Amino acid sequence: MCGIAGEFRFDGSSAEMGAVERITQHMINRGPDSVGLWSQGPVGFGHRRLKIMDLHEASGQPMVDAELGLSLVFNGAIYNYPQLRTELEALGYRFFSGGDTEIVLKGYHAWGEELLPRMNGMFAFAIWERDGRRLFLARDRLGIKPLYLNRTGQRLRFASSLPALLQGGGVDTSIDPVALNHYLSFHAVVPAPRTMLAGVEKLPPATWLRIEADGSQQQVCWWNLEYGARADEQDLNFDDWQDRVLDSLRASVKRRNLAAVDVGVLLSGGVDSSLLVGLLREAGAEKLKTFSIGFADVHGEAGNEFQYSDLIAKHFATDHDQLMIPEQEILSELPNAFKAMNEPMVSHDCIAFFLLSREVSKHCKVVQSGQGADEIFAGYHWYPKVNEASDPLDAYKKAFMDRDYDEYRQTVMPSWAKHDYAGEFVRDHFAMPGASSGLDKAMRLDTTVMLVDDPVKRVDNMTMAWGLEARVPFLDHEVVELAARVPGRFKLPDEGKYVLKEASRKVIPAAVIDRPKGYFPVPGLKYLEGSTLDWVSEALTSQRARDRGLFNMEYVDTLLTEPKAHITPLRGSKLWQLAVLGLWMDAHGL
Repeated sequence: MCGIAGEFRFDGSSAEMGAVERITQHMINRGPDSVGLWSQGPVGFGHRRLKIMDLHEASGQPMVDAELGLSLVFNGAIYNYPQLRTELEALGYRFFSGGDTEIVLKGYHAWGEELLPRMNGMFAFAIWERDGRRLFLARDRLGIKPLYLNRTGQRLRFASSLPALLQGGGVDTSIDPVALNHYLSFHAVVPAPRTMLAGVEKLPPATWLRIEADGSQQQVCWWNLEYGARADEQDLNFDDWQDRVLDSLRASVKRRNLAAVDVGVLLSGGVDSSLLVGLLREAGAEKLKTFSIGFADVHGEAGNEFQYSDLIAKHFATDHDQLMIPEQEILSELPNAFKAMNEPMVSHDCIAFFLLSREVSKHCKVVQSGQGADEIFAGYHWYPKVNEASDPLDAYKKAFMDRDYDEYRQTVMPSWAKHDYAGEFVRDHFAMPGASSGLDKAMRLDTTVMLVDDPVKRVDNMTMAWGLEARVPFLDHEVVELAARVPGRFKLPDEGKYVLKEASRKVIPAAVIDRPKGYFPVPGLKYLEGSTLDWVSEALTSQRARDRGLFNMEYVDTLLTEPKAHITPLRGSKLWQLAVLGLWMDAHGL
């Protein structure tokens, strides 16, 4: 796991390596083990390395193969790299390193963009073709690894981190009005290629981009998620689907235990993370470390799930660390959490993951995490509503979206209320081919868009802030494709994830499976009060905030008058959502 950066110029000048170096050095937390810089005429690469797969210097980056005429910077992990290496050796390729980085380099030489569907893993990378004088960029199927872009008529720059990209200079940091509408309406999700800043894009998931020497480009989406059982799966019964789900997850967890360092698990106490612990034990993982985090109760809502994480830790005899965070520490660390965000994120889990990652990084470099199970196995409360509705699109929007367009127009200053971009995006996504039922349309949107730019981004940002690699077995593309084919009637019962829960009974204790679904708030971020409310109020009413001209101050005053009364359909604070945008901008000097 690493941080990558680079520049490609189209104007005949050499790459500005001073800018590349500044961008690269800003990502030291993503790759604390070493740094590398390389340039060749119009192109320059930078790399921060976190040693995971191969600890030797031969796997250092930027990686250059003069014989093949290719140079590479790569962020991620390719779990089937031993198999790909065997294939490449059979084709006559020779290797000078033992990790997965060189597999990407030589695999691209052998297969070009057809390498991408051959790889099982998470990745974002850039390859310079010396002889063709072109740059190739690519991102994994579900956008687990980030890749941000800044383009002008003279050059393109890229980086694993948006704040790092700003260090190169020359970036338009004004707010994108389309992104603002998405952020305040679509639960803070800004779909690719947009970001909150007008001058920064993100390469969409499952996309490659090829740029020629004159700046012309070709961009292709190389993977799509199709819903519905295949012809040979039409007669499968519930037990058959359980077996397939469990077998697929077994393979995914085992693949993600591949590393030259110890691998731990972020153990929340829910079914998803508990199952990962059980499957790792099945796979023979020894000295397994698990980590849980909790907070004080707030307004009658539990602030931890230690009862269940302790049960799993004891059942599987893990080396377990339990972290209880006092409210004052949350407040003191929130500014650092904002600095770690590539984009503003409102979820309470952000600070939880930030603090948990800090502690985990003291013990290991790699953790497995249960993100994605709710999206691919229908674990959220809105899926039954969508499934039963005569108008699934309307049901989804009412259950998921934070504001309708009328309220959005009340929230922002008139100059920002141009169009219901978020509502149009959701409508258009529902209309795309590849999913027939309302349930499948909602799950496809959540899996390929919301998941990418909320839970997955959150985990990457907060773990990498501490040089910690997070692996997400539920987002193995084979697991995701299988889950998309499981009929909805096998997912929705028992408050969702039914097929996963029943399959889990073969691995983990029933007490964890049959427990009430949990979600614990972080104190002070849902029901704003005390010093947190003071902080939020200052952020929204300061002269700095007024000068930005984003929010209607009458609406802000309404929220501040009753800060606990304005809660979104997804149980978040509307006041906190507004404050997060300003606090994120403050953290990055915007």
